[in-house]
Amino acid sequence: MAANELINPPDYRNDTVLPLPMEVEANAWAVDAACSGNPGPMEYRCIDLATGIEVFRYGPVHGTNNIGEFLAIVHALALMDKQGITDKTIYSDSYNAILWVQKKQCKTKLERNADTAKLYEIIARAELWLRKHAIRVPIVKWETSKWGEIPADFGRK
Repeated sequence: MAANELINPPDYRNDTVLPLPMEVEANAWAVDAACSGNPGPMEYRCIDLATGIEVFRYGPVHGTNNIGEFLAIVHALALMDKQGITDKTIYSDSYNAILWVQKKQCKTKLERNADTAKLYEIIARAELWLRKHAIRVPIVKWETSKWGEIPADFGRK
């Protein structure tokens, strides 16, 4: 086995079943979105970094990757809030989505039409949730160039 080859579970960590770098907190969720075309069929999901288990998945719906990244973070925040989880980190590889969450607004330019009406209802609900709730967990940018693909990645690149 090569010295830099990752094994599963890693022998250098006892807090996760995933081959995570030491800088990555295992008591965390990772979110990611995938979109076939832009816009196109979009979906997102969340993976628990300690167990490797999918926490939730949504879609596909007609949308964009950035919208999916934004909604994935808000979905994770809302689920953590509902379950009383305050000790986990959320990782996202989308700088735009993290900014949109901080600003409590999805700054998409996606055309509003019959195909996107349902998605715009979900966006409005997410923005309302952000305005009414405090963010109680850190949202951290996943550093793909250093750590590789985020574990929630759909692997369709």
